[in-house]
Amino acid sequence: MTKLRNTAALTGLATLMLAAAPQASADDLSANVGISNNYIWRGLTQTENGTAVSGGIDYAADSGFYAGTWVSNVSYAPGDVFSYEHDIYFGYSGEFGDGIGYDFGYLYYNYDKEAEFDFGEIYGSLSIDAFTFGLNIVTNTEADEAPGQDFGFGETFYAYADYSVTVREDVELGFHVGYHDGDFSEAFNGVPEGYLDYALSLSKDGFTFAITGTDLDDPGPDNLDNDEIKFVVSYAVDFAL
Repeated sequence: MTKLRNTAALTGLATLMLAAAPQASADDLSANVGISNNYIWRGLTQTENGTAVSGGIDYAADSGFYAGTWVSNVSYAPGDVFSYEHDIYFGYSGEFGDGIGYDFGYLYYNYDKEAEFDFGEIYGSLSIDAFTFGLNIVTNTEADEAPGQDFGFGETFYAYADYSVTVREDVELGFHVGYHDGDFSEAFNGVPEGYLDYALSLSKDGFTFAITGTDLDDPGPDNLDNDEIKFVVSYAVDFAL
Protein backbone atom coordinates (compact mmCIF):
# COMPACT_ATOMS: atom_id res chain seq x y z
CA MET A 1 0.00 0.00 0.00
CA THR A 2 1.50 3.31 -1.00
CA LYS A 3 1.80 5.61 1.95
CA LEU A 4 3.41 9.02 2.51
CA ARG A 5 5.28 8.70 -0.75
CA ASN A 6 6.75 12.20 -0.69
CA THR A 7 8.78 11.64 2.47
CA ALA A 8 11.71 9.48 3.46
CA ALA A 9 9.82 8.58 6.61
CA LEU A 10 8.22 5.72 4.73
CA THR A 11 8.26 2.54 6.74
CA GLY A 12 7.55 -1.11 6.09
CA LEU A 13 6.15 -2.18 2.75
CA ALA A 14 5.13 1.40 1.94
CA THR A 15 8.81 2.29 1.66
CA LEU A 16 9.32 -0.17 -1.14
CA MET A 17 6.41 1.30 -3.07
CA LEU A 18 8.09 4.70 -3.24
CA ALA A 19 8.84 4.26 -6.93
CA ALA A 20 5.40 2.99 -7.82
CA ALA A 21 4.08 6.43 -8.81
CA PRO A 22 5.62 9.78 -9.84
CA GLN A 23 6.71 12.08 -7.03
CA ALA A 24 5.49 15.64 -6.53
CA SER A 25 7.93 18.21 -7.89
CA ALA A 26 9.23 21.10 -5.79
CA ASP A 27 6.81 23.95 -5.03
CA ASP A 28 3.86 21.87 -6.20
CA LEU A 29 0.54 20.49 -4.99
CA SER A 30 -0.44 16.96 -5.93
CA ALA A 31 -2.92 14.25 -5.02
CA ASN A 32 -2.61 10.47 -5.01
CA VAL A 33 -4.94 7.48 -5.03
CA GLY A 34 -4.13 3.83 -4.61
CA ILE A 35 -5.60 0.36 -4.20
CA SER A 36 -4.03 -2.80 -2.82
CA ASN A 37 -5.07 -6.33 -1.95
CA ASN A 38 -3.55 -5.78 1.53
CA TYR A 39 -2.34 -2.79 3.55
CA ILE A 40 0.99 -3.78 5.13
CA TRP A 41 2.56 -1.50 7.74
CA ARG A 42 5.88 -2.55 9.25
CA GLY A 43 5.25 -6.13 8.21
CA LEU A 44 1.75 -6.31 9.70
CA THR A 45 -1.61 -6.25 7.95
CA GLN A 46 -3.82 -3.27 8.76
CA THR A 47 -6.88 -4.60 6.91
CA GLU A 48 -7.25 -8.22 8.11
CA ASN A 49 -5.46 -9.17 4.86
CA GLY A 50 -8.23 -7.52 2.86
CA THR A 51 -8.38 -4.80 0.20
CA ALA A 52 -7.36 -1.24 1.03
CA VAL A 53 -8.22 1.94 -0.87
CA SER A 54 -6.25 5.10 -0.08
CA GLY A 55 -5.77 8.69 -1.13
CA GLY A 56 -3.89 11.79 -0.13
CA ILE A 57 -2.78 15.34 -0.89
CA ASP A 58 0.82 16.59 -0.73
CA TYR A 59 2.49 19.99 -0.91
CA ALA A 60 6.22 20.33 -1.63
CA ALA A 61 8.02 23.70 -1.56
CA ASP A 62 11.25 24.75 -3.27
CA SER A 63 12.79 25.25 0.17
CA GLY A 64 12.48 21.53 0.98
CA PHE A 65 9.49 21.91 3.29
CA TYR A 66 6.58 19.55 2.63
CA ALA A 67 3.25 18.72 4.24
CA GLY A 68 0.45 16.34 3.46
CA THR A 69 -2.41 14.15 4.52
CA TRP A 70 -3.32 10.56 3.66
CA VAL A 71 -6.27 8.27 4.47
CA SER A 72 -7.01 4.54 4.14
CA ASN A 73 -9.52 2.03 5.43
CA VAL A 74 -8.25 -0.25 8.22
CA SER A 75 -9.61 -3.23 10.16
CA TYR A 76 -8.02 -5.35 12.90
CA ALA A 77 -10.88 -7.61 14.01
CA PRO A 78 -14.47 -8.27 12.93
CA GLY A 79 -16.74 -5.60 14.38
CA ASP A 80 -13.98 -3.55 16.05
CA VAL A 81 -14.06 0.26 16.35
CA PHE A 82 -11.27 0.87 13.83
CA SER A 83 -12.48 1.74 10.33
CA TYR A 84 -10.03 4.36 8.98
CA GLU A 85 -6.52 5.74 9.37
CA HIS A 86 -5.98 9.43 8.65
CA ASP A 87 -2.38 10.66 8.69
CA ILE A 88 -1.13 14.25 8.85
CA TYR A 89 2.56 14.97 8.38
CA PHE A 90 5.08 17.70 7.69
CA GLY A 91 8.83 17.83 7.38
CA TYR A 92 11.91 19.05 5.59
CA SER A 93 14.07 17.23 3.06
CA GLY A 94 17.10 18.05 0.98
CA GLU A 95 20.66 17.07 0.06
CA PHE A 96 24.14 17.89 1.22
CA GLY A 97 27.57 16.74 0.17
CA ASP A 98 27.84 14.34 -2.74
CA GLY A 99 24.54 12.50 -3.19
CA ILE A 100 23.54 12.37 0.49
CA GLY A 101 19.88 13.11 1.15
CA TYR A 102 18.11 13.80 4.42
CA ASP A 103 14.51 13.96 5.58
CA PHE A 104 13.02 14.69 9.00
CA GLY A 105 9.58 15.59 10.29
CA TYR A 106 6.52 14.71 12.35
CA LEU A 107 3.72 12.26 11.55
CA TYR A 108 0.36 11.96 13.35
CA TYR A 109 -1.81 8.84 12.98
CA ASN A 110 -5.52 9.55 13.53
CA TYR A 111 -8.11 6.77 13.95
CA ASP A 112 -11.80 6.55 14.84
CA LYS A 113 -12.66 8.56 17.95
CA GLU A 114 -13.96 5.45 19.73
CA ALA A 115 -10.61 3.68 19.28
CA GLU A 116 -8.72 6.21 21.44
CA PHE A 117 -5.40 5.08 19.98
CA ASP A 118 -4.12 8.08 17.99
CA PHE A 119 -0.37 8.56 18.17
CA GLY A 120 2.46 10.66 16.78
CA GLU A 121 6.05 10.04 15.70
CA ILE A 122 9.08 12.08 14.83
CA TYR A 123 11.20 10.62 12.07
CA GLY A 124 14.50 11.09 10.30
CA SER A 125 16.40 9.37 7.52
CA LEU A 126 19.59 9.57 5.49
CA SER A 127 19.86 8.40 1.88
CA ILE A 128 23.20 7.48 0.36
CA ASP A 129 22.96 6.50 -3.30
CA ALA A 130 20.43 3.64 -3.41
CA PHE A 131 20.39 3.08 0.37
CA THR A 132 18.11 4.72 2.94
CA PHE A 133 18.49 4.38 6.71
CA GLY A 134 15.77 5.75 8.98
CA LEU A 135 14.33 5.90 12.47
CA ASN A 136 10.78 6.67 13.70
CA ILE A 137 10.21 7.39 17.40
CA VAL A 138 6.81 7.51 19.13
CA THR A 139 6.38 10.89 20.83
CA ASN A 140 2.78 10.98 22.05
CA THR A 141 -0.44 8.96 22.16
CA GLU A 142 -3.95 9.26 23.53
CA ALA A 143 -3.93 5.56 24.47
CA ASP A 144 -3.93 4.67 28.17
CA GLU A 145 -1.08 2.60 29.57
CA ALA A 146 -1.82 -0.68 31.29
CA PRO A 147 0.18 -1.67 34.39
CA GLY A 148 3.80 -2.29 33.43
CA GLN A 149 3.54 -0.43 30.09
CA ASP A 150 5.44 2.72 29.14
CA PHE A 151 4.14 4.82 26.24
CA GLY A 152 6.49 7.73 27.01
CA PHE A 153 8.58 9.67 24.53
CA GLY A 154 11.18 7.47 22.84
CA GLU A 155 10.06 4.24 24.50
CA THR A 156 8.86 2.76 21.18
CA PHE A 157 10.77 3.02 17.92
CA TYR A 158 11.05 1.64 14.40
CA ALA A 159 14.45 1.44 12.67
CA TYR A 160 14.76 0.42 9.03
CA ALA A 161 17.04 0.13 6.02
CA ASP A 162 16.00 0.14 2.36
CA TYR A 163 17.72 -0.43 -0.95
CA SER A 164 16.19 0.44 -4.32
CA VAL A 165 17.67 0.07 -7.80
CA THR A 166 16.43 0.23 -11.40
CA VAL A 167 16.97 -3.18 -12.96
CA ARG A 168 15.56 -2.68 -16.50
CA GLU A 169 13.04 -0.58 -18.42
CA ASP A 170 12.08 1.53 -15.36
CA VAL A 171 11.47 -1.53 -13.20
CA GLU A 172 12.45 -0.76 -9.60
CA LEU A 173 13.72 -3.56 -7.37
CA GLY A 174 13.42 -2.82 -3.65
CA PHE A 175 14.65 -4.49 -0.48
CA HIS A 176 13.52 -3.59 3.03
CA VAL A 177 14.32 -4.68 6.60
CA GLY A 178 13.02 -3.08 9.78
CA TYR A 179 12.89 -3.57 13.54
CA HIS A 180 9.93 -2.49 15.70
CA ASP A 181 10.21 -2.45 19.50
CA GLY A 182 8.49 -0.96 22.54
CA ASP A 183 5.39 -1.28 24.71
CA PHE A 184 3.25 0.87 22.44
CA SER A 185 4.05 -1.31 19.43
CA GLU A 186 2.95 -4.38 21.36
CA ALA A 187 -0.27 -2.73 22.58
CA PHE A 188 -1.27 -1.29 19.21
CA ASN A 189 -0.33 -4.24 16.98
CA GLY A 190 -1.21 -7.10 19.33
CA VAL A 191 2.14 -8.83 18.73
CA PRO A 192 5.11 -9.32 21.06
CA GLU A 193 7.44 -6.34 21.21
CA GLY A 194 10.73 -6.57 19.38
CA TYR A 195 10.22 -8.10 15.91
CA LEU A 196 11.83 -7.90 12.47
CA ASP A 197 10.00 -7.32 9.21
CA TYR A 198 11.36 -7.67 5.68
CA ALA A 199 10.14 -7.26 2.11
CA LEU A 200 11.14 -7.60 -1.52
CA SER A 201 9.31 -5.64 -4.23
CA LEU A 202 9.17 -4.91 -7.96
CA SER A 203 7.55 -1.67 -9.18
CA LYS A 204 6.78 -0.23 -12.62
CA ASP A 205 4.40 2.49 -13.86
CA GLY A 206 2.44 2.64 -10.62
CA PHE A 207 2.13 -1.13 -10.17
CA THR A 208 3.93 -2.93 -7.34
CA PHE A 209 4.26 -6.61 -6.48
CA ALA A 210 5.79 -7.38 -3.08
CA ILE A 211 6.60 -10.32 -0.83
CA THR A 212 6.69 -9.41 2.85
CA GLY A 213 7.06 -11.19 6.17
CA THR A 214 8.17 -11.03 9.80
CA ASP A 215 10.16 -13.17 12.24
CA LEU A 216 7.18 -13.45 14.62
CA ASP A 217 6.56 -16.78 16.33
CA ASP A 218 3.46 -15.42 18.06
CA PRO A 219 1.33 -13.77 15.33
CA GLY A 220 -1.06 -12.06 17.73
CA PRO A 221 -4.74 -12.15 16.69
CA ASP A 222 -5.41 -15.32 14.67
CA ASN A 223 -7.33 -13.51 11.93
CA LEU A 224 -4.28 -11.41 10.95
CA ASP A 225 -1.73 -14.20 10.24
CA ASN A 226 1.18 -11.82 10.86
CA ASP A 227 3.64 -14.72 11.14
CA GLU A 228 3.05 -15.78 7.52
CA ILE A 229 4.55 -14.63 4.22
CA LYS A 230 2.21 -12.23 2.41
CA PHE A 231 1.95 -11.39 -1.29
CA VAL A 232 0.81 -7.87 -2.09
CA VAL A 233 -0.27 -6.32 -5.40
CA SER A 234 -1.03 -2.60 -5.60
CA TYR A 235 -1.52 0.27 -7.99
CA ALA A 236 -0.99 3.96 -7.20
CA VAL A 237 -1.06 7.14 -9.24
CA ASP A 238 -0.27 10.82 -8.61
CA PHE A 239 -1.77 13.80 -10.39
CA ALA A 240 -1.16 17.54 -10.17
CA LEU A 241 -3.70 19.89 -8.59
